[in-house]
Amino acid sequence: KPEEKRPCYNPHDCDLPHNCQDVKRRRGVSEDGEHYIMVEEKITKVYCSGMQSDNPKEYVTLVSDEAENFSEVFGYRLQNPTECPYNGSRREDCQCKKDYTASGLSTFSKVRLDLTTLQIITTDLQFARTIDGRPVPFATAGDCYSAAKCPQGRFSINLQGTGLSVSETTIWMSQGNYAVTEITKSSDGTKVTGKCGGYC
Repeated sequence: KPEEKRPCYNPHDCDLPHNCQDVKRRRGVSEDGEHYIMVEEKITKVYCSGMQSDNPKEYVTLVSDEAENFSEVFGYRLQNPTECPYNGSRREDCQCKKDYTASGLSTFSKVRLDLTTLQIITTDLQFARTIDGRPVPFATAGDCYSAAKCPQGRFSINLQGTGLSVSETTIWMSQGNYAVTEITKSSDGTKVTGKCGGYC
């Protein structure tokens, strides 16, 4: 890992832009691409999108593949919602129907970063690919599967290699009936996986 701070001998290298608008203005760049900017005294690599517009946006390229950055709302619903068959493991040969209209699976190659709050804008799906059903926001999951604490919807975040991590204070909010959430975070905050669900 490169040092986050070090003596600066070339003033030009230290005077980094602070956002993509700054990159465009200072460097005359009009093509979308990766750039280094200064975010709270830390050099951060961002992807500048919309550089031909008046309002370019900052995204973070997810170094790990899309299999580790996805959001899913599971589409199956149990015929008997009081059960949690197979000890909660996922099986598509369950006594269930695939009829939940809000279901979907989205994968992400880049996520939008709000430089003011340092939060990921989870609903920006410009660099998301919806593989099945409806688009699902980043770091979101759910189902309509069971009322018996048996979550089947899943999400995965992997920020390794981006220089970013999920804040220790980040929490996930449960919504809906019989809602249950199981979140696992790595000690360094770069990886988070979750299972979420309920019944409706």
